[in-house]
Amino acid sequence: MILEIKLSNFFSIKEEIILDMRAANIKSKNARILINNIFRYKNADILKTIVIYGANASGKSNIIKAIRFCGLMILNSANHNENSIFNYSKFKFSNYNHKPSKFCINFVVNDIEYEYAFSLMQDEIISESLYYYPKGRIKKIFTRDEKAGKTKKEKYSFGTAIRRPLDVAENTSDKTLYLSRASQMDRDIAKELFMYFHNTFILGYLGHNAQQIEGLFKTYKKHLLKALQIADSDIINITVKKIKLPSKNLNVSFKGTELEDVSLEDVIQERLQIKTYHKTDSAKSFDLLTEESDGTKKLFVIMLSILDIIANNKILLVDEIGESLHTDIIEYIFNLFRASDKAQLICTTHNTRFLDLTKFRKDQIYFVNKKDDGSSDLYSLYDYSDFRDTMDLEKAYLQGRFDAVPFINDSIENLKQLIDE
Repeated sequence: MILEIKLSNFFSIKEEIILDMRAANIKSKNARILINNIFRYKNADILKTIVIYGANASGKSNIIKAIRFCGLMILNSANHNENSIFNYSKFKFSNYNHKPSKFCINFVVNDIEYEYAFSLMQDEIISESLYYYPKGRIKKIFTRDEKAGKTKKEKYSFGTAIRRPLDVAENTSDKTLYLSRASQMDRDIAKELFMYFHNTFILGYLGHNAQQIEGLFKTYKKHLLKALQIADSDIINITVKKIKLPSKNLNVSFKGTELEDVSLEDVIQERLQIKTYHKTDSAKSFDLLTEESDGTKKLFVIMLSILDIIANNKILLVDEIGESLHTDIIEYIFNLFRASDKAQLICTTHNTRFLDLTKFRKDQIYFVNKKDDGSSDLYSLYDYSDFRDTMDLEKAYLQGRFDAVPFINDSIENLKQLIDE
């Protein structure tokens, strides 16, 4: 599970922003009713879902992009060479290109809390640290400061959790995260955390190749069909069959530090034949790729992803959760997370239907606003202590009460002037 994420100096993010999955102490009637929106971890309540709103170009997508970049640094930095330049942008104003970017995440693996952080320039790691709470008290696993000296002994400090830690440091370049290299060098705690980010911290729906799609379908076919029917689809059966065409070895996956622009069609058309069968005539088949709508194809991948995430208490990161999906389907997805044990969802959306305090707690709703200096500011509805549960949240948002909406002067006079020019 994720407890908290902190980011600074990534894309339009300037000063540190905090995305807190730990629930606030809300005693309202609505919050008591929404008991399924949280789960208990030790003595704290944890949010299952956070929804981020903001105007176009406010920077809400940059928050998702920055988290993805940091997750992919953990997964891929061990493969960087001396010429590697990290594929992200810093905040471009206020001389922030000369300052490091920073990432910190608090998370839980096998009932133990960890705090992992690193800072970097675009061509080198500057610092890195990993702490944990094995018995409720903080203990150091390692710290790293590349500016602390010339030797590895001067740059690194270790606890007792990693065997022969200096051997790993000697094999860690300034392009590589120590956590990634330690996992690659078979250090147990590092491998466990690396696999957490690889298998549990899901950076987007399309993280599957054809083999994974086939495996997920075999596991969740019955659940997938039921989910599609609940979502008001008339599909009553689906078959997935391997085809033996020359493989192009295409995957929908994250490459380096960004999501590859590869479609579902590219992934499966050389390897899988997926047929759908509808209620009207259950004997007649339709090819998923060529005869079903974009919404149905997307729903197929989304539901396979989410069923696996829900079943295994994973975390899903989604930008624009409403893209190509009907509002009722989005609500259905939110309800799946509410029905889960400890699965979590962090997403952005423009759909104001979910600005409803009978569906979400105040601490689940975040806003992003573009400040005067061009930076993105992130804050929660919970920060507005004077906003009561009985007020119309959607109306207040659209009126600009929380700033995170575009202000458009579309008077007839302005539009005529634009057209005449």
